Amino acid sequence: MRHRKSGRRLGRNSSHRKAMLRNMVTSLIDKEKITTTDARAKELRKLAEKMITLGKKGTLHARRQALEVIREKDVVAKLFDRLAPRYADRPGGYTRIVKLGYRSGDNAALSLIEFVEEEFTPKPKKKKAEEKPAKKAAPKKSEEAPAEEAPAEEAAAEEAPAEEAPAEEAPAEEAPAEEAPAEEAPAEEEEKKDE
Repeated sequence: MRHRKSGRRLGRNSSHRKAMLRNMVTSLIDKEKITTTDARAKELRKLAEKMITLGKKGTLHARRQALEVIREKDVVAKLFDRLAPRYADRPGGYTRIVKLGYRSGDNAALSLIEFVEEEFTPKPKKKKAEEKPAKKAAPKKSEEAPAEEAPAEEAAAEEAPAEEAPAEEAPAEEAPAEEAPAEEAPAEEEEKKDE
């Protein structure tokens, strides 16, 4: 009977299971993400969380306890120097398991286990304000294409009446003439992009 015995056996004897989990936690800390089966990932999560907790303690005793599980000194150094400070304020939940689907050979459920990165910090509002005018500028460019056709039609219409009443329409011609070059410049850039 399996009373009061926690953990998955993973089809291995105790020494093989212990060695496999040690190797997997070493690889996880070194690479920061690995792909394995769901059951192994769930067992690995327990051990990895314990190692991060030891790293957060930062004492010599904690380092020696970590060295009992992780046999590579450079990986333990990474755990204590880089990973533990990253999660100093987090009270647990250092890893995430993402289900990937099924392995083609034996149809085993695969998962990606990785360390959770630091919490997302929103960008400053100034950058968002700068993005909004850029978005507004894009619709103006689409409006400029019909606006270019209109000045061309207006110019043809203005030439005929200009001969009849030059004094009245002369100021009206100057205002659209000033706007037209500003509107034509982006249109020329769009035409160059299309080519």
